[in-house]
Amino acid sequence: MSPPRPALSAALEGCTIVIAVDRRSGELAAALERHGAQVRHAPALTIVPHIDDEALIARTRELIDAPPEIVVATTGVGFRGWMEAADEAGLIDDLHRALEGAQIVARGPKARGAIQQAGLTADWVAESETSAELGEFLLAEGVESRRVAVQHHGSGADGLDELFEGHGADVVSLTVYRWGPPPDPEAVRRSVIATGAGEIDAVLFTSAPGAEEWISAARREGVLDDIRDVWAAGRVLMAAVGPITAGPLVDAGVAPLVAERGRLGSLVRAVVTHFGGGHVAGLDTIAGRLELRSSGAMLDGRHIPLSRTGVDVLAALFAAAGGVVSRANLQGALPRSGENTHAVEMAVARVREALASPDLIKTVVKRGYRLNVIEAEAQP
Repeated sequence: MSPPRPALSAALEGCTIVIAVDRRSGELAAALERHGAQVRHAPALTIVPHIDDEALIARTRELIDAPPEIVVATTGVGFRGWMEAADEAGLIDDLHRALEGAQIVARGPKARGAIQQAGLTADWVAESETSAELGEFLLAEGVESRRVAVQHHGSGADGLDELFEGHGADVVSLTVYRWGPPPDPEAVRRSVIATGAGEIDAVLFTSAPGAEEWISAARREGVLDDIRDVWAAGRVLMAAVGPITAGPLVDAGVAPLVAERGRLGSLVRAVVTHFGGGHVAGLDTIAGRLELRSSGAMLDGRHIPLSRTGVDVLAALFAAAGGVVSRANLQGALPRSGENTHAVEMAVARVREALASPDLIKTVVKRGYRLNVIEAEAQP
C-alpha cells in the first residue's frame, strides 16, 4: 500500500464536498482531499461501457472495410472507449489506418485530447463544446455523399445522425458508452437532502446527464427549493466542469461556478480558489474575517469545528451581518427547544466558547444577539 500523498494546502479545510461523478471519481476525490476537503461520493449516473458490444465492433469493421471521410468525436471518454474496444478486438491497427486519411473534428478539448492520445490529429474543435456548433461547421463544409463516422456521448441523443443524413451523408453511428442508473441511489438521496439542509459546502458535476439526474433527485425529495435557498445565501457552491455540464443547473435556477477549461484539474483549481482565495461570503469582525463552513467556521484563517446546532445559530447571526437577531428567531435553529429561551442562551454560550472570542457575539439587552462586525462598530 502506497503512503498517502502530502497535503497541498488547507484551502478546503472544514469543507464537505459531494462529487456527483462516476468516471474518475477517485482521482477527483484525492485531489480535493489533498486540500483538506471531506468528500462524499454520490454519482447520479453510471457510465456503462460498450467494450463487448457486438454492434460497436461490427460498426468498427464497417469503417475498416470502407474508411470514413469525416470522423466526429463528441466526448473524450467515448473516443478513448472506442479505441480500447478496437484494441480488445484486435482491430486497433486496422482502425488507425482507416482513420488516418479522414477529417477529424472534436466537440471540445477533452475529445481533442483523446484523439491526440490515439496518435491522430483533430482538424477542427468546436469552441462552444456543443453538437450544434459542430453540426453547423460540417454542413458549411458539405457532407453530401460523404461517409461520416459519429461517436456519440452517453445519451446518444445529440441529433447529429439525423442532421447529416438529412443532408445526404452516409452515416455510421457509434455509441461507445451509455448512462446507467446510479450505483448507490441512497447516497444520491442523502446528498440532495444534506445539501438542502446546509450540510454541504460544494457539489461538483462533470456531465450534463449527471447534473440533470441529481437535480431530478432533489426535485423528487422535495428539497430543490431548499437547495436554491442555501445556494442564494452563499452556503453551497455548485461547480461544473464546463458550460454544457452547467446547463441543467442553470435551468434549475442555480448558477454554478464553471471551470475555465473542461478538465478535472481546472475544476479542482476553481473550487480551491473559491474557498481559499477569499471568494466565499465573509464578514470582517473584531476577531478577524469570519466565513461559514458546513462543519463550523473559518475565523481569521482558522477552522473551528462546531456542532450542527452551533453552525445554524452562527448562520442566523451571520445572515444578519451585524444586525440584531432576536432570541425567538434563534430558537428556530434549535431543535426541540420549544419556548425554552435558556436553550438559546446555552447554544450561544457554546458557540462563544468554541470561537474563543467572547466579544464576537454581543448580547443586546432585551433584544437578542448580534455579531461584533467592524462595519457595525464603526457606525455612530
